[in-house]
Amino acid sequence: MSISVPPFPAKYRASGLLLHVTSLPSPYGIGDFGPSAYSWVDRLHDAGQAWWQSLPLGPTGYGNSPYQSLSSFAGNSLLISPELLIADALLDRNDCEATSSSELVEYERVIPFKQRLIERAWTNFRSRRKDLRLAYEEFCSRQARWLEDYALFRALKAMYRGAHYLEWPVELVERHPDALAKARREFCTQIAQVRFGQFLLCRQADQLKDYAHSKGLGLIGDMPFFVSADSSDVWTNPELFYLDEQRRPRFVAGVPPDYFSAQGQLWGNPVYNWDALRATGFRWCIDRLRALLDHVDVVRLDHFRGFAAAWHVPAGSLTAQTGQWMPGPGASFFQAVQKELGRLPFLAEDLGLITSDVLSLRDELRIPGTRVLQFAFDGQRDNPYLPHNFVPNTVVYTGTHDNPPTREWYEELPEWQRQNLWNYLKRDSGQTGGAAPALMQLAWSSKAALAIMPLQDLLNSGSNSRMNIPGRAEGNWRWRCTEEKLWQAPFGELLQLTETSARAPSQSPGRYRVQAGNSPAV
Repeated sequence: MSISVPPFPAKYRASGLLLHVTSLPSPYGIGDFGPSAYSWVDRLHDAGQAWWQSLPLGPTGYGNSPYQSLSSFAGNSLLISPELLIADALLDRNDCEATSSSELVEYERVIPFKQRLIERAWTNFRSRRKDLRLAYEEFCSRQARWLEDYALFRALKAMYRGAHYLEWPVELVERHPDALAKARREFCTQIAQVRFGQFLLCRQADQLKDYAHSKGLGLIGDMPFFVSADSSDVWTNPELFYLDEQRRPRFVAGVPPDYFSAQGQLWGNPVYNWDALRATGFRWCIDRLRALLDHVDVVRLDHFRGFAAAWHVPAGSLTAQTGQWMPGPGASFFQAVQKELGRLPFLAEDLGLITSDVLSLRDELRIPGTRVLQFAFDGQRDNPYLPHNFVPNTVVYTGTHDNPPTREWYEELPEWQRQNLWNYLKRDSGQTGGAAPALMQLAWSSKAALAIMPLQDLLNSGSNSRMNIPGRAEGNWRWRCTEEKLWQAPFGELLQLTETSARAPSQSPGRYRVQAGNSPAV
């Protein structure tokens, strides 16, 4: 069976930028799907870029991490744009006074502010916009498979002041039908508001996707491999995970010691019962992918190696060093996905401790792998992150959301690695504007089909703009770009670099044709 064709056709060359939606400029304390997102699309288009990559868009839980979502299907209501709600007559201007000019997301202020706006919009929806009632009801019906349980989960979580669902009364933890029915009656208003928030979010996301397509821009989403232990996913589908009799994880996910952490990383997510998932034809997984692909064109598969084998750590372990590799679903999963979706529109995040089985699976599926230039300069000519070792079916990054901005990375490099960089580029360090522009040029000039860099590297910003420090639970996911900094970004130079490296949309023989309302087609 021919499992897949890669998402990028032969001779394809393109580029894009990585920026999470929360990092966009906004007067409301956090980036959203409103005017700044449309302006961002315009800037990418004008700079000759073909792709906008963001981080996961689900509702964040512990640590406000997009990789610890409260649901695999829902969206993050913090991304709802107040300006678009005003335009829809669901809010008045005086409902939406600016909350913050901080360069960091202040979640403790943003979360209650956005919740108040949704409540006010719900009231106005019922009195002002009865013409939207049919669209709302159709959305609720179409998404009922996950939406009903998610809305109840959020209502109960609010009732129990954000406590982990395992701390709720046992009849709710175990989902006794009578207890669930009673809760649905008791919290019907709160449940309806959660549904409505998801309706608003989906409406705004669809409008933004259509606009991006009208500008010839594709959207790259991100799907975490694991789900949060405290999520509607686990609460609703406990049989799909290795849990004990009290529904607590028997094993938790992580990775052994690697580049990012000497003790490994202990993520705490429950691990999958792949036998149970396989028995259903991977239905839950496919539904999860389909939900994301409603809003993006290509999906970055986070922790791709987990499809070959994942690191299982016994629950209660203090570090990830005591785990062991356990098999994942392998090619059978992707065969089921292709049968359902007709394609495999994926990029593989194949970083970390990668073994031959991971590479074999990636190559069998012909899914583009990931190369990060910050990992390249250890002095070994066979280092897979050096551009001369790339194959075209590759996505190259200067760095990712888990890396420091390139300027900070370079400042912390030992001198011998700095010299390796300049030797590889055949330059003197004094003849360049810095490491970030150097890695940009190296990525764009490489044979990789797709080159992407975080906005921080285009801005050549330093340590105060890092998005995430792996292994650190607090203080991540807060960086924002101000409007002033965005206007100062060298988009003209980016356009010139994109054209000289033959990555502009008009230059690629195998470029995607993106049309409004449709996914990219070759």
